[in-house]
Amino acid sequence: MSASSPFKSMVVASLFAVALAAEFARAAEQYDVVVYGGTAGGVIAAVAAAEQDVSVVLLEPGRHVGGMVSGGLGATDFGRKSVIGGMSREFFTRVGRHYNEPIAWYFEPHVAEQVFKDWLKEAQVTVLFGERVDSVTRSEPIGVVNGQPAGPRIQTIRMKSGKVFAAKVFIDCSYEGDLMARAGISYTVGREGMDQYGESLAGRRERCEYHQFKAKVSPYDENGNLLPCVYGGDPGEVGQADKKVQAYNFRICLSNRKENQVPFPKPANYDPKRYELLKRYLAAEPELQLKNIMNIKMMPNGKTDVNNNGAFSTDHIGGSWEYPEADYERRQEIWDDHVSYVQGFFYFLANDPSVPRHIQDELNQWGLAKDEFVDTGHWPHQLYIREARRMIGEYVMRQADLQTDRTKPDSIGMGSYNSDSHHVQRIPTPDGGVINEGDMQVPVKPYEIPYRILVPKREQCSNLLVPVCFSASHVAYSSLRMEPQYMIMGQAAGLAAVYAVRNEEPVADVDVPWLQDMLRETGAVLNLSQAIPDDPAAAKKTWPGIVVDNHAAETVGDWALSSVVSPYVGIDYLHDGNTGKGEKSVRFTPDLPADGEYEVRLAYTPGPNRSSETTILVHSADGPKTIKLDQKQPPAHPPFVSLGRFRFQAGRSGYVELRNEGSNGHVVADAVQFLPVK
Repeated sequence: MSASSPFKSMVVASLFAVALAAEFARAAEQYDVVVYGGTAGGVIAAVAAAEQDVSVVLLEPGRHVGGMVSGGLGATDFGRKSVIGGMSREFFTRVGRHYNEPIAWYFEPHVAEQVFKDWLKEAQVTVLFGERVDSVTRSEPIGVVNGQPAGPRIQTIRMKSGKVFAAKVFIDCSYEGDLMARAGISYTVGREGMDQYGESLAGRRERCEYHQFKAKVSPYDENGNLLPCVYGGDPGEVGQADKKVQAYNFRICLSNRKENQVPFPKPANYDPKRYELLKRYLAAEPELQLKNIMNIKMMPNGKTDVNNNGAFSTDHIGGSWEYPEADYERRQEIWDDHVSYVQGFFYFLANDPSVPRHIQDELNQWGLAKDEFVDTGHWPHQLYIREARRMIGEYVMRQADLQTDRTKPDSIGMGSYNSDSHHVQRIPTPDGGVINEGDMQVPVKPYEIPYRILVPKREQCSNLLVPVCFSASHVAYSSLRMEPQYMIMGQAAGLAAVYAVRNEEPVADVDVPWLQDMLRETGAVLNLSQAIPDDPAAAKKTWPGIVVDNHAAETVGDWALSSVVSPYVGIDYLHDGNTGKGEKSVRFTPDLPADGEYEVRLAYTPGPNRSSETTILVHSADGPKTIKLDQKQPPAHPPFVSLGRFRFQAGRSGYVELRNEGSNGHVVADAVQFLPVK
């Protein structure tokens, strides 16, 4: 065999790779757990592990911890607060202490970051900034462990700085999933088609009601070319998969106090033509107010969390598509382009003579908060990366897991926020107008989050957990992507890593009952029976007879959960949002112990916006009976009103159903009580 043979070359290359890996391992800083990404989920993962007396390092590519939570998103996307428990809830409790409140869901950016910093210090977590992952070395596949295939282990990760880190378990908590990708884990980007997982909300959307142009506006310039911020390529067919990503933006912290204001900066490359479509829209809809162009949420001390709102706002629609898989240099260009776009948006509104005076005057009462983001020119240090890579792991969470299959044996927490995707593309219409496409705002009931979505496929890696770019379809991710849930999953990942370290087990073989017990000890909410109600006394109240709460009911159509008006049974109630008339119903089916006569009572919360013509069908042993109820009026036995006495057979043959057909306001469905008549 000649010295230059391909076989010998491969042998030499293989030996070199082994030697190089060994050299990396010798030079590496050794920890039990390495957490990559100082997002809120990353902080919680690191603290959760460190509090169990394992050695932990948190590697953050930037200069700050907390991700979006400390980066401007002070108006927490909590959904149902009652299902946020454990260390996630503890974060909001710690923030509350700063404001002398029991708990604070709205807060200033610097307060959030200080809470995270203090917590990391208490747990003695080593935090290193400016560390971006460059490459990963892995072992050969382990083979079989506990009768299951076990993939390779990550041995070391090398950073752009040249530092090398070794650990028994790695946790990727970055928004981008860079460690996951470099470790060879399967993932996807963009939207699945409707057929992939049988999801009705998947792929290109047929109709998007919200954040839409209310008037026809031409997207073409005088030469027939498309204006900036309008996509001229193939928009795709309805339900079709694509690699397009929902819009990113910055959440802006403004101040209404003159002594704490900085003027809106003018980007170096500012071009008012970039906002020509907005200019035309403002001219076509002169009654638009500032609130129709941006969503201003007040935070403490005269500050804001400003988010996207309306047809043309802070969302840089179409600007995010390349970001998830771009290299660091290209990502920085995309990041800078988002800075330029959002800064230019504010500068245009504040200064351009075409902007209606009432909008300009209102906006110019504000300025960037001088005491926030002091090392980044008072501009948020975190781009709102709503979605990037998504792992394809041991289990892929999908639409059904949010709507119908909502319980999981390996639950590590709960989610409850709407399926919420921002627009993906802005496209011209055949009639010469323009529309936004991709927005999704679909209510869900609280659902359980399975541990399996944090775990790569067994054969791909045995010592990596991914609680931010977790395994979910675009539809499921759109609900689970909220920061309280990132923290919930971060805690579970941190504790699971501890188990894997101590027991030298693959992360897929973590003892789930042990993990669940550990989570419950910190007040985690793993199912609805453990929910933390706003009114604990009311939620724990027991009612006589057989009571079917709204969470046990069958729903048709999109019903929203609320706990605004008291009293109610359990932790919340349903309402139809005064939409989709004739398309929605809620059926309460009891499991009755014996034949007999029962008084049927309906629980609801009254109010002036309720329907006075709510249709109720009672299906008893004597057949169906339709009742009309005025839900504007308070119930006679709060929260219940009697619908009458009915004869039922034992078991589940009877039911009570609320329908919103013919209703003239909000239809409310809370619970139904069946009282045996003696």
